[in-house]
Amino acid sequence: MTGPAARVFQETGAGPRTRSVPLAHVSLEVGHLYAEDHLAGPERLRAHFAAVRPWIDAVRASVTGPAGRPRISTCFLVDDYFTPFSSPAEVLPVLLAEAERAGVTIDYLARESACAEADGVPLAQHTLQRLVESPVPGSDGSRPPARQTGWLANGARGPGGAPAQAMAEAPGWRPPAETAARRHSIFTDVELWDDREGRRTWSCPFLAAVWQLARLGLLREDGRPVPEPAGPGDRPWPDHWSALPPLTRLVPDAAPFTAYLTWSVLGARFLPVENAVRVVLDQVAVDPQALAQTAERSAREGLPVPASVAERASYVFYREP
Repeated sequence: MTGPAARVFQETGAGPRTRSVPLAHVSLEVGHLYAEDHLAGPERLRAHFAAVRPWIDAVRASVTGPAGRPRISTCFLVDDYFTPFSSPAEVLPVLLAEAERAGVTIDYLARESACAEADGVPLAQHTLQRLVESPVPGSDGSRPPARQTGWLANGARGPGGAPAQAMAEAPGWRPPAETAARRHSIFTDVELWDDREGRRTWSCPFLAAVWQLARLGLLREDGRPVPEPAGPGDRPWPDHWSALPPLTRLVPDAAPFTAYLTWSVLGARFLPVENAVRVVLDQVAVDPQALAQTAERSAREGLPVPASVAERASYVFYREP
């Protein structure tokens, strides 16, 4: 086996030891903040936290743990990648004040750019190299892999639009087909990045897939977990997002950031993105030692964890005000 994918499979003991991570029972995401949300003013945040609070309570009530005391951590993601806006010094006091007003605690704050690169590690690129596309029945292997094209599907695409060779019969139309369809297909084709003016920009669904892997404690670089939470440091908050750690622990005694399972409470506008996230997660070859560690510890705690990484992520989508 040659090429980037060859690095995915190694004999036991061939690579560095995979460090384990502390695991909560659930990582509960309580929102995303984008430039348009900030520009809408504190009222947008106020409405968001008021809308998600009942769902947060419902998720907490549904989680079981030893002696009825489940470990649940909360997290919030701020976009400093696609449309950098304002500064931590301006945004975070308002964000945290509105969360507190609604009775929502944010244990961990993450920058979206950290899903592309964190602690000097190009997480998005490394996740790309771990893609192992699901085999499509009847495929002739003529289409380049997603690592080259930047597009990842959950099945067989329809015929391409390339002209037929001279004297060759033009291919007839056929529909795309989902690989794991239940009678009827729901076909999804996900753009992983675009390259413009010599700069690669990772797509929102691909970064969100990295975000899920981070919350599930399945990302490693030479055996070490990435990213790892950093303390908030001295106040005031910095004037530039790049001066803020990729992942900041806001509550000192919070449950671990990484968890067996994830829940995300998001506005309905994120539903198409998260559907694409599942397509990506279904085709990532996660570090087998990290998977084994999670399986062993979850069995010891009596908490069933699905074998499929995509099935470890659950969602609540609410109607936004």
